[in-house]
Amino acid sequence: MRSLDSIPLLQGFAANLQDPLSHLLVQLLAIIVAARLAGSLFKRFGLPAVVGEMAAGIALGPSLFGALLPAAAAFVFPTESLGTLKLLSQIGICLFMFSVGMELNLTHVRSRAKEAVAVSHASIVAPFLLGVGLAYLTFRDLAGPSATFTGYALFMGISMSITAFPVLARILQERGLSKTFLGSTAITCAAVDDVTAWSIMAFVVGIVKSTSLAGAVLTLALALIFIAVMMFGVKRWLPRWLGQERLLREEVSGGTLAVVVGVVLASALSTEVIGIHALFGAFLAGVVMPDTPGFRERITARVEKLSSVLLLPLFFAFTGLRTQMGLLDDLQGWLLCLLIILVATIGKLGASALAARLTGMNWRDSLQLGALMNTRGLMELIVLNIGYDLGILSPRIFTMLVIMALVTTVLTGPLLTLFGQRESHASQAKVLSP
Repeated sequence: MRSLDSIPLLQGFAANLQDPLSHLLVQLLAIIVAARLAGSLFKRFGLPAVVGEMAAGIALGPSLFGALLPAAAAFVFPTESLGTLKLLSQIGICLFMFSVGMELNLTHVRSRAKEAVAVSHASIVAPFLLGVGLAYLTFRDLAGPSATFTGYALFMGISMSITAFPVLARILQERGLSKTFLGSTAITCAAVDDVTAWSIMAFVVGIVKSTSLAGAVLTLALALIFIAVMMFGVKRWLPRWLGQERLLREEVSGGTLAVVVGVVLASALSTEVIGIHALFGAFLAGVVMPDTPGFRERITARVEKLSSVLLLPLFFAFTGLRTQMGLLDDLQGWLLCLLIILVATIGKLGASALAARLTGMNWRDSLQLGALMNTRGLMELIVLNIGYDLGILSPRIFTMLVIMALVTTVLTGPLLTLFGQRESHASQAKVLSP
């Protein structure tokens, strides 16, 4: 009896499956299905779908899929195919950062400048310093192969300081808090936090990539010039290039979309060439988009469909392939991971809540604001992957920080509920007391 391997038709199928395009299609199918299933499951438990998609990405890596079915994992995600997956995921991150830039509302920032400046800067400085302290304790054992102490400490500080502005906005929307005092304050603080943290991040990347002090100074100078050109040149002239009629049109035309995509690509390319990573250019491109009523929303709707359904899950999967839970194979590793989570939460939530209280907010809103600012989500994963690519973070500390990002994001909803209930109970006790 002939074996199945000797049948020419089946041999042809097997050969076709080894084609790079076939492999990519298999990967896309597996990633999209896993992301949608996990996203739907997490939404049933009252968590943002993006958290489920992040968890799905980790599950597709060596931590679960690779551990349970190593042969199948090696077939679906062979090492030689990861370069393509990485490039596609980077395109998705650039589009995502472009959307984040468009969601920033500078008018809200001006109207709540006092709270925004106090809370956002406290929520960056305190966790940043705690992160530097952690770097001092872990540099010898956990730094990456290309890390200097300065670069490692800066990345640890930034990883403690990030707030996931888009995830925070979606949590507020799902809970009906977007138009409340707490919601608008949280959005404003997160917006200022994002701008500040990513500006610092751009300079950190520039310093780490530079091989000399003169090179670092040149990189930072070029970055400042580019920011000035975008904010005072492109932002001013882009509405004229597009034309008022195009900006007000209900349907985004192909020509308008081509101009927008061209600006995003040119801006991303500029910052990549300067040496501060393409995603910063994409973020700036979103910031300078015309703020004609409805225009940004129409562009965002077009971009987010492709990005959220296909490209962002690729980034989660690529991050998951780098996350190796097996590296935390001892009690010391898990205790250190727990310490990182506690430091990140105390620094971010505690500093935000205290700063909010000092600006005049009550403890209920202050603690809930702190819980919201402690949301890290996808923004944290972007920072961690940059550190990993630069050789600053080792696989072991990378895995710990990915776990921290997931845990702090998952805790946001329960902490919001907990702090709201505690204040309500305290208020009731005061009313009932004689």
